Amino acid sequence: MPLPEYRRRYDTGVHGMRIGLTGGIAAGKSTVAARLAGLGAFLIDYDALAHAVVEPGGAALPEIVGAFGADALNADGTLNRAWMAEHVFGPSAAPGAREHLDGIEHPLIYREAERLEQQERASRPHAVIVHDIPLLAEVIDSIPFRFDRIVTVEAPEETRIERMIETRGMTRRQACDRIRHQSSEAQRRAIANDVIDSDQPLEQMFEQVDRLYSQWNEKA
Repeated sequence: MPLPEYRRRYDTGVHGMRIGLTGGIAAGKSTVAARLAGLGAFLIDYDALAHAVVEPGGAALPEIVGAFGADALNADGTLNRAWMAEHVFGPSAAPGAREHLDGIEHPLIYREAERLEQQERASRPHAVIVHDIPLLAEVIDSIPFRFDRIVTVEAPEETRIERMIETRGMTRRQACDRIRHQSSEAQRRAIANDVIDSDQPLEQMFEQVDRLYSQWNEKA
């Protein structure tokens, strides 16, 4: 079956290596991403892009208000993240709320990711470009990019819950809700070429990351 037009467009003339990096929330993906950036990879952070499109003046904000109502905003016009989290991920979320939000944000995020990749390739055609995508398993069939390799970073669920409570100030219920609304570890492993266990000693994990980057850089 031929690729949809938007996938063909995003993959035209690609050189170098395009890596998809994913992992469960609080599994250690950001640590791996920072290591790869330090080694020379160009990092496209989808969390940062998602935040940018909902900032005041961002393209997604008016659509979110139209879809979810004025309660989606704080008094100062910024996105009410606590309210959105409760009504998109919490037990009171309406059916399809997550999908509706994704439908607003994702096309905008993909366009910006494409722009950043093209900008980097203009100066470094053979760069290793890492798309840091927390929800890659959920969007693997619709995201308008093809990846040379996919890596997932994993850690035991209880470890991730404890990290969210300690470092993000979440309650246990909030942490469990976030995990419940993401793909499972099995789903992430199913799309991955490589798995990084962030529960191992940090030095060993970095050795694995360094080996992977060296392999990608040789092929870029």
